[in-house]
Amino acid sequence: MSIEQALEWIHSRLKFNIRPGLNRVSALLELLGNPEESLSMIHIAGTNGKGSTVAFTRSIFMQAGLKVASFTSPFITTFGERMSINAQPIPDEKLIYYVKMIQPLVEQLDNDAELTGITEFEIITAMAFKYFADEKVDLAVIEVGLGGLLDSTNVIRPVVSGITTIGLDHIDILGSTIEEIAAQKAGIIKAGIPVVVGNIELKALRVIWEVARKNTARIYQYPYDYRTELKEHEHFDFFAGQEAILDLEKSLIGLHQVENAGMAIELALVYANKVGINLNEEIIRAGIREAFWPARMEKLGENPLILLDGAHNVHAMNRLLENLGKEFPDKKITIIFSAITTKDIRQMIKMLQTVKNSRLILTTFDYPKALDLKDFRYLEDEGVELAPSWELAIVRAQKALDEDELLLITGSLYFSSQVREFLKKEK
Repeated sequence: MSIEQALEWIHSRLKFNIRPGLNRVSALLELLGNPEESLSMIHIAGTNGKGSTVAFTRSIFMQAGLKVASFTSPFITTFGERMSINAQPIPDEKLIYYVKMIQPLVEQLDNDAELTGITEFEIITAMAFKYFADEKVDLAVIEVGLGGLLDSTNVIRPVVSGITTIGLDHIDILGSTIEEIAAQKAGIIKAGIPVVVGNIELKALRVIWEVARKNTARIYQYPYDYRTELKEHEHFDFFAGQEAILDLEKSLIGLHQVENAGMAIELALVYANKVGINLNEEIIRAGIREAFWPARMEKLGENPLILLDGAHNVHAMNRLLENLGKEFPDKKITIIFSAITTKDIRQMIKMLQTVKNSRLILTTFDYPKALDLKDFRYLEDEGVELAPSWELAIVRAQKALDEDELLLITGSLYFSSQVREFLKKEK
């Protein structure tokens, strides 16, 4: 079996789309010997900030000398990065090995009327747990795929859980109000297991508090149990109880990354305290400084400056606009944007139209749910340019920009993945 054939089989399960529920993944894990039960884990949910928080948390424990696994989605560079150990994607030969192992088990489940139709995400969730268990990792940092309560990853019993942010996203599946979405995210809270909570509005917090109370789960809440203070040049101070770490330097650009880094530090401290690991200030500083996460205000060119940011929903777009206003208030900006149809595309475009000194280009890309430019022709009357080829739009924008201008490419993480590969090859 080649890696292309292995991935083709995994992707073939996309036909079952998203099917919330834990019975299928639980059945598959049982056939694999329940590898998740041998893992020490941190579980992270939230509308935005999950990936960056995973990256900071992983980096801290790698600096502490642990063998750290991470399960994330979607991938930006290669499919294997979804299940990584010490930030290295699963090797192709290992991926093939686990596909061969899991294929007959999936066929077995497909013969059961109640368990048939196991999805791509359920398969890779089980595969990741088996891979991490076989490799005997010290810690696995697990990112929720969608929601929390009924997400495939919610079969685990972690040492500590985290909820980064709550915003209106995936409303067709998770609910149309902040409270309904908060209830889904809070579904990862388990009896007696502490939960670290990020900068979340009161309506959503009330839901999380109630779920935590019912589960007698201790909450570590921003900005009461821990907090961050922004300093010059995006450096920041971190405070938690009697702990204070001053003038931290983070690797990821963007003011919102201060909150993500702060939450990662608190998650790391709570986890370390529970399992008996000593995390000193030097380890934490190095972890925050060395973390890497692609397509989050990632610099892909200079003179002119090229930034790639996967602002894939309204909440993330708000954060992006905050960053632009504070970091580049006077720069002339060309924005290339694309998204998928499950997102509030019109609202995100309206937000981008408010950016001062900007030129906005709307494009599409090769993905089943990518936007159709025909639906947005009305925007041409508002000064938005439509570009059928995003590659050509990028090349033309680069040529048209002066050295002191900014090219920002943003929107869907699936779009960001393709753009990143293209720009790396072009360079």
